[in-house]
Amino acid sequence: MALGVFLIVAIVAVASALALVLRRNPIHGALFLVVNLGCVAVLYLLLGAEFLALAQVIIYAGAIMVLFVFAIMVLIPGKEETGPDPLRSQRLMAVPLGLFLLLEIALVLWGSRSGGGVGGAASLPQVGVRAGGIESVGRLLLGDYLFAFEVTSILLLAALVGVLTLAKRKSE
Repeated sequence: MALGVFLIVAIVAVASALALVLRRNPIHGALFLVVNLGCVAVLYLLLGAEFLALAQVIIYAGAIMVLFVFAIMVLIPGKEETGPDPLRSQRLMAVPLGLFLLLEIALVLWGSRSGGGVGGAASLPQVGVRAGGIESVGRLLLGDYLFAFEVTSILLLAALVGVLTLAKRKSE
């Protein structure tokens, strides 16, 4: 089962990466990048790296892509879209694909919880806190490296305020 999931996710990842490079519309490219980052998160789940999968979805596919789309919309104002959507049927076909990928993620998670050996980490012996797991990374991040973590968050917040200030100046 793991090989089948891997092959399907790998094909979707390669296809979305190619579509990202070949599309002319930057918003479409950003959306294909979100699909690619989601596929990478599923590959992390297959490897048993839950923290990396969560970080991939939350940080890259979530926060960073919102900033990309924001920057694209601020820097490259597009034309207003009017009239009926010529690609409506193609967009509706994305719904079953999304549901299928959601089902695959659920199966990967269910297999890793039941010990079905989905990822490579299922064969590791369970000894307390697993190195590289969510709990060990959380203890390090909020323990030994708390100061660096907080400084980084303040730096990112300052960068966001700077971008918003520059974008507001250009629009006025």
